[in-house]
Amino acid sequence: MAMGRRITKKDCRFMVTKSEMRGIQGWFLKRLGCFSINQLSPSLSTLRYAIDLIEKGEQLVVFPEGRINKYGKKLVLKQGLYRLGKIASKKTKSIIIVPIGIAYSRVSPRYRDKFCLSLGQPISMDDCLNLTIKEFNELLNEKMIKAEKIALKNVGR
Repeated sequence: MAMGRRITKKDCRFMVTKSEMRGIQGWFLKRLGCFSINQLSPSLSTLRYAIDLIEKGEQLVVFPEGRINKYGKKLVLKQGLYRLGKIASKKTKSIIIVPIGIAYSRVSPRYRDKFCLSLGQPISMDDCLNLTIKEFNELLNEKMIKAEKIALKNVGR
């Protein structure tokens, strides 16, 4: 809702891990526009679907760290976002990646706790095509950490 239809007039599509799509949570997430990816062996159909969304100008939400980071530990970003962006940039122009910092007022949030999304400085994929995956991930990680620090400050942590 924070970045979807109300603001951009587009629906967000979320790429989530296969384990998150199980049971009642999976049923609910699917109806919110989520689709799963097997992190160890992504299927071609899932990658094609993600690229099709980008080509159509839809918003694709990817968690490049591959998991939730509750305790502020340093995470290593996966290679998938860069690879996806590089493939999609061959089919469409002006792919913009928006780093986001997410914070809650408690490490394990409860009902009615404070919550903040902080949008970082956008990254144009066109400017990153000559970077290595490691360089791209360092740039993205730096911007995500900066956005997360702002979000944490806004929720009083």
